[in-house]
This record gives sequence, structure tokens and C-alpha cells, in this order.
Amino acid sequence: MNTRLTPIIQWFTQQGWHPLSFQQQTWEAYLSGLSGLIQVPTGSGKTYAAVMGPLAEIVETPGAGLQLLYITPLRALSRDIEQSICRPIQDMDWGIRVESRTGDTRSSQKTRQLKKMPDVLITTPESLSVLLSYKEGKKRFQALRCVVLDEWHELMSSKRGTQAELCLSQLRQFAPNLRTWAVSATLGNLAEAAHTAVGLETKPVIVRSNLKRETVIQSILPESVDSFPWAGHLGLRMFEELVKALDIDKSTLIFTNTRNQAERWFQALQFAVPEHEHQIALHHGSIDVKEREAIEAGVKSGDIKWVVCTSSLDLGVDFQPVERVVQIGSAKNIARLLQRAGRSAHVPEGTSEVFFLPTNALELLEISAFRRGLEAGAIETRHPRSKPYDVLVQHLVTIACGDGFDPQITLAAVRQTVSYQQLTDEEFGWILEFVEKGGKCLGAYPRYQKLIFEEGQYRVSDSKITRMHRMSIGTITGNQAVKIVYTNRREIGTVEENFVSRLKPGDVFFFAGRQLEFFQMKDMVVYVKNTRRQSTVTPTWGGGQLAISDTLSTHLRQEVELIRQPEHWNREVQCIAPILEAQDRLSYIPTADELLVECCKTREGQHFYVFPFEGRFVHEGLGFLWGYRFARQQNTTFTISVNDYGFEILAPKGYPFEELFADEFFSLENLEADIKASLNISELTQRKFRGVAQVAGLVFKGYPGSRKTSSQLQVSSSLLYEVFSKYEPDNLLLKQAEREVLQEQLESHRLAQTLERLGQLQVIWKATSRPSPIAFPLLVERLGTRMSNESLMERIERLKRQWEKK
Repeated sequence: MNTRLTPIIQWFTQQGWHPLSFQQQTWEAYLSGLSGLIQVPTGSGKTYAAVMGPLAEIVETPGAGLQLLYITPLRALSRDIEQSICRPIQDMDWGIRVESRTGDTRSSQKTRQLKKMPDVLITTPESLSVLLSYKEGKKRFQALRCVVLDEWHELMSSKRGTQAELCLSQLRQFAPNLRTWAVSATLGNLAEAAHTAVGLETKPVIVRSNLKRETVIQSILPESVDSFPWAGHLGLRMFEELVKALDIDKSTLIFTNTRNQAERWFQALQFAVPEHEHQIALHHGSIDVKEREAIEAGVKSGDIKWVVCTSSLDLGVDFQPVERVVQIGSAKNIARLLQRAGRSAHVPEGTSEVFFLPTNALELLEISAFRRGLEAGAIETRHPRSKPYDVLVQHLVTIACGDGFDPQITLAAVRQTVSYQQLTDEEFGWILEFVEKGGKCLGAYPRYQKLIFEEGQYRVSDSKITRMHRMSIGTITGNQAVKIVYTNRREIGTVEENFVSRLKPGDVFFFAGRQLEFFQMKDMVVYVKNTRRQSTVTPTWGGGQLAISDTLSTHLRQEVELIRQPEHWNREVQCIAPILEAQDRLSYIPTADELLVECCKTREGQHFYVFPFEGRFVHEGLGFLWGYRFARQQNTTFTISVNDYGFEILAPKGYPFEELFADEFFSLENLEADIKASLNISELTQRKFRGVAQVAGLVFKGYPGSRKTSSQLQVSSSLLYEVFSKYEPDNLLLKQAEREVLQEQLESHRLAQTLERLGQLQVIWKATSRPSPIAFPLLVERLGTRMSNESLMERIERLKRQWEKK
């Protein structure tokens, strides 16, 4: 054992612990001057693996200024991390100062930190970027020894991950010997993830463990599939079954996929067990931070037993008392399920227990696919973004607000990031001209001429631009959030502006576990008061629906294959056997080398159903693409609907789908051009451009107390979009918005792979007298929630009676 680790071993011994092999390996690698990535199961001690090496070095050779920087994706995690790091420091009296700096930190403390940094700082990518916007950055960060990137799987594939990459490239200029360690529990592409964290100049070490963490999935099944909804995502019809399955004495996290779903389930559970309402809590990102902290403390103390939550509790918050996790509806992603499961039995080699409550009949197949995927050790991959120009524009203005930057030195540093390794001289030159002169179109407006070039350095031209930029730093965009406060100004949380715009004084809605009466909205603040009046109206938040991952879709197709082998059926498949039998009777159940295509005629028109089982985003692109390729042969108006299992193209009666269908539908030739032609690509790009414009600093959200509304922001970005489209069509930000539509919204890379796979399958055509059972959920997508509470078998029988009557 390295003698430099003696203080760490002494503290571990005091706790009655023995360092695990992966922890010792990480400490030794760090003290040898190496960087890398730690991948071990949730609850195995990753935090101490990452920080104890740097702490041992600081104890041995104390330094002045910031020594260790810990970057976390969530503000909520910073409190737990700070407590974990402070524990050995206080026990051993090492004299190391630890502080946090997030959006929740007091302004006075932030100002104090600028003058004298702590030894260890816990922060987020956004707060780090704000720190880099102040002068004397080199003096502030030159003593930095190590950066830890927590929950790297959560950051890496988003623009926040790109922001972290760029911040690290700047820190490495200040501290050339800086070591970087990323921490993750659920990643399938470790080498790429490690290189993204440490930069291209460094060869990373990948530390793994042989710890096995078992995840046991127990599904809560309906008594009969005949009365089970065949579509929908709330699952409230099963709340009585869930209450029966749970124990109020067992600490339980109940995960939902949306905040609206969490609000409604919390309301249902309060109704079901009113005698325990003080032991049930609601936790999501729109609830005020102080209330969330109180709930987290209640879980740790054991006072709160059930918490209905969203992804706000997905990541590393240490809840050792939690014994069980419930997932309501499919998690759609194996890594997400593992992350949530890891909240229970949060100790090394613990066994996570997950209750899986399906919200509709076909999700039972997904439960089975999850179980087989976990058995096979499958996990999704995450990839860094490729050259998001808007994040680079923001970063250059950020460092120009500080000490300024030399363009050639900065370009070399930026190219050492994975995201920008292919950045060309021409692209970087365009960006510099854009931030200095406003580009081709905005040169007449001083607010877009943000930088000046003096003595070989780019600097911000005006202090007002600096103030506005600091308030705009960040890459998270979306609908404008407004605060909800009582009339005495005590904060409750935030909702989106578009929900509040529909309220009238006196309206009642349910939020944060309370019945609230709307009083007024002023200066983007909503004033409410408690009321005894009851309402089931809950706020809705923007955001796309979750789609099954490519990894889960592979296992889902295997489940469909096993349907033909009853000897391999598990509880979930047995439960939906009546639906499968009806599907086989009315249509067909495809094998792994077959593609099922159904056609039928109803009074609505001619229906064309295809079932690739690839996820809703791929199906959306595929549906529009094939609709375009049909229309190219015989023009008409189509209606497209999609879900995770397939897609529907609805045409007027008599449309000859089967006659027009050919091998060319699977062709990859001119694929991108066909996708663009099949969509209103300009409208989709304009919507995406709003977020790009906000990140790039083209649209200012307003000063505190006078924030712009969503409609004002939309108008501003729309005007810019029209100007760029007309006068500068090769604008890089425009091109980025279009690329994001294709890559993110339609998953064009998976679309090409899917077309290639489908082209190798045997197409099975089935002309049915009515839509088959697996086609009915597609009707819900098109007709809305009016049908979602009707069970699949009830729907089949009702339609059967209607057709027989005809």
C-alpha cells in the first residue's frame, strides 16, 4: 500500500471499512499522475474512490487556493457530496475547506469565493462557466490539481456535457498538469466516454470492479387483462393494486416519467391511505429547493416512507434507508432503470428490488424485455455532441468576459475536446466574426458586436454585455418557468408559463401536494393561496415523450419472437396471452426475420400499419419518409401516427398501398433529402432554432423581475431565423438547428440502420377486416385520450359488435 494513502486508510479503519480494490486502484492511479474513468454499480463507493486520492495528496502537500473541483449535474447532489467529503475531513481534522457553488448558493458566499476560493469546490457546469467569466481566472485556478465529473453518463451526451468539456479545456490552460476523473454507473461505451472526459491529449485509465449488484424486477399485474387499459401512460387504474403491494413501513421511492404523472399519483396515494398522508411526499424539480431538501432529510431520518418522484432523485443522492423502488410505466431505457433501481439497497453488492407497474397492456412486453436485457448485461451507449456551435459561441464570450483569449491558443485547446476535434479553421473563423462583428446580418446592431480584438486578445467590448451574458449562461432551454408563491411571498415552486396563461382568478389546481387557488400573475410571478376546494387539474410541463432505446428495442423484438414459443413465456407474457391470441387470430405475430404490415379499410379511410419495434422517434421519421415515398408515386393527403411499436399511415379510401409498395422504400439513397422533403423541415428547424439562439446569446431572457415571456422570446428568435434564412442561408447556427432536428428529433442515424435491417426481412402482408390488437394503440395516438381508459379486449368486442351490426 502506498504510504501516501495512510491518512485515508486510517479513516477507513475507524469506520470499520476496508477499501475495495477498485478504490485502491483509483487512488494509486491518481497519485501516479493519471486521469481516467470509474465505472462501478450504483452504491459501491464511487465518490470516495474519486476524491480520496486528491484529499490524500492535499493532506501530504497542502496548497493555497482551489485544489479539487467536483462537478455534478444536479444541484440537489451537491449537498450530499459536500457532506460525504466533509465527513473524513472533520473526523481526521485535516483542515481542508469544502464549499458548494450552485444556483442555490447565496450571493454573499459567491462573492467571497471569488476573493478566496476554498480547497474543494462542488459545482455544476453552469456555475463553473460563470466562474470562468470573471477576471483573474488563471490566478483562481492555477493551483487546481484534479477535476471530478460525477454522473458522467448523465452529462456527456447533452450540451451540458459539451459545456463541461469546454470549461475543462480552459482549466487545462490554467493548470497544465490537471488530472480529470469521471464517475459513472451505467455506460456501454467506456473508452469514448473516458476520452471525452480527459481530453484527446491524455490516455485515460478505466477502472472497473467485479462487484455484482443484482436487480430483481417484480411486476404488478392486473387481475385480468380484459379490464386493463390498452393505451395511456398514467396507470392510475392500478393504484389500488400498488397500495396492496406496498408496505408503509418500508421506505419506498415511487418513480414516474413526468412531473404531471407524479402530481397525480401523489394525489391518488393520499386518497388511498389518508391515515398515512404525513408519511408520503412528492419530489420533483419544479418544487422549491427548501421543500425538496426537507423531503430528502425526512427520507434519511425515516420519517417519510413513500416518495413519489421523477428523475430529480435518479442520480447519486445517498438514500441508504430506501428498501424498495417502484417504476410506474416503462422506463424506456435499461440504464435509466438501473440508475433508479440503485436508489434502493444503496450499499456495495446490495440487491435492488424494483416493483414495475405497467400503465397499459403492451408495456408488459417491455417489462419482460427489461428483465432479459438485465440478465444479458445490456446497457445503452451515450455519445458526445458533434460541434454544437451555439455552445462554443457562448463559451468564447464567457472567457472573453474574464481575462480574454488568444484565438490560436484557444482553437488548439478546443480541438483537444472530443466534441470539437473536427472543428475547421473556416468554422472557427466564422464564429469569431459572428461574436466580434455580428456576422453578415447583425453588424449594424451594437448588442451583437460583443467582442473586440486588442493586442492579440479577444475581450468583451462593454460591461453591459458582460452582465447580460452572465445571466444567460447555460444550455438548458425550454418553456419559460414562472415562480409560484403564496401572497406572503413564500415560494412553492415553478410551473411553465403556458399552463398559467390558461388560469383565471379563482381557479384551483393541484401542485406540490397542495390545492392552490390562483390569485394573480405579476412580473412572471404567480400568487396563490391555499384552499379547501378540490381540483384534479395539475400543471403540465413541456418535453418530449420518452422513447425506447435502441438497446431495449433489440430485446423487445426478441420478446416478440418468443411469443411463438409458449414454453418460454413468463408471468407478463402469460398475462397478455388473450391479446396475443387475438392478434394471431385477427392478423399475425411476426418472427425475428419478418416485418408485419397490416392493411385494412374503415370509414376513416385506408389504414397502413407497420411494426418495426424501434421506438417512436425512429417510427416518426420512417412514417413521414414512407408517406413521402408513397405520395411521390400517387399523391394524396396522409395522416401519420406513431408509438414505440410501429406507425400508421392513414390515406383516403381505396388508396393502393400494396400495389405501390416496393423495395425502394428501404433504400438509403438520397435518404437525408427525402427526409427533408417529407417534413416541414423549415418549421421544425425554426422551433429548434429558438433554443440554439438562446444558448448562443442572440436572445436575451431579460433581467430579474422583468423576464420576457415565451411568446416574446419566440418572436425574437423567429425574426432572427427569417433574417438568416433570407440573407445568410449558410449561417452555422441555422445549419446546427436543422442538424439537431434530424439527429435528435428523428434519430436519423438509427433511421438509416432501421431501413437497412428492415430491407433484409421478409415482408408479411395481412389484409384485416379491422385494426388488430397491436394496431389499436396507434388509434389512440391519433384520436387522443378519449379512448385511453377503455381496455383492449373491451375495444375489440365493441368494434366487433359494430361491424357485425353493419
